[in-house]
Amino acid sequence: MARDVLCEVNNCKFWANENKCSAEAIYVVSHKGKQASDSKETDCQTFVPEL
Repeated sequence: MARDVLCEVNNCKFWANENKCSAEAIYVVSHKGKQASDSKETDCQTFVPEL
């Protein structure tokens, strides 16, 4: 499992200093079913807007 997950979306609830993700788990989905050809076909469903 990845030790460091980086994220540049600094308005996410899980964003931490140095662009680290502080979520306990990451959920990524594909726009094309169960397979994706590149990162543009995926989204991080873990995102929660910081209030």
